Amino acid sequence: MISIKIAYLGPPGSYSEEAVKNWDSTAELIPVDSIHAVAKCVSDEKVDHGMVPIENSIEGGVTSTLDLLIHDFDLLISGESVLTIKHCLMAQSNLDISEITKVFSHPQSLGQCRNFLNSILPSAELIASLSNSKAVEDMMNETDLTIAAIASERAASIYGSTIIKKDIQDNLNNETRFVLLSHSDHIATGNDKTSLCFEYGEDAPGILSESLREFASRDINLVKIESRPNKVDLGKYVFFVDIEGHRTEGKVIEAISVLETQVSKIKILGSYPNQ
Repeated sequence: MISIKIAYLGPPGSYSEEAVKNWDSTAELIPVDSIHAVAKCVSDEKVDHGMVPIENSIEGGVTSTLDLLIHDFDLLISGESVLTIKHCLMAQSNLDISEITKVFSHPQSLGQCRNFLNSILPSAELIASLSNSKAVEDMMNETDLTIAAIASERAASIYGSTIIKKDIQDNLNNETRFVLLSHSDHIATGNDKTSLCFEYGEDAPGILSESLREFASRDINLVKIESRPNKVDLGKYVFFVDIEGHRTEGKVIEAISVLETQVSKIKILGSYPNQ
């Protein structure tokens, strides 16, 4: 039996890798060095799917993922996976926290540990990495033993680092939602979610609320709404929306059909089982 190939933000030990393992433990995992590279691997058909983070319960939307879905690739979301995130502070050896001068980690993780870093390591230099596991890998290659990293317990095990403190995230209920990028979305299951984005040609009072009313009037629950710059005109935005229901359901078809008459651009990003 040939296993499917799933690209993820690597190297091994990242939370993205864990999300892939939770999704399909039999898949062949393909680590790449950026979220954009994950999408490109799928787009170029080098892999079957790609797993990317899309939002966090503390830091909100992952803008690089939102932007590539909106602007850069014609891919569809075919699934989602929610992962509980537990951050660990680690170093090459068991040094005292007061000795730490720099901390490597992904920007989202630094944000998720902001209160801890401000109160416990106020003088430490925070350095952004491409991923949490890459932060650990880079830290372990440094000659400066006062550098620490923030990543998962599994990353510490893979790269042989010493955990100084566990569960340093500001909120113990820290969760990240990942989505599976594919060339087709999922068939209807009866408990689904649909993602879409749209923008307006001209601004007007109440224009957004009028559009959202098309969902509410049909008893379609709006799960998420977020705006991103349209990358053309200052002050113009693309709205990213998640709704309950599958794009093939009658009431969803009706709502989207009316929405198409109100907006200048609309893009259906896929329907998939609601987790």
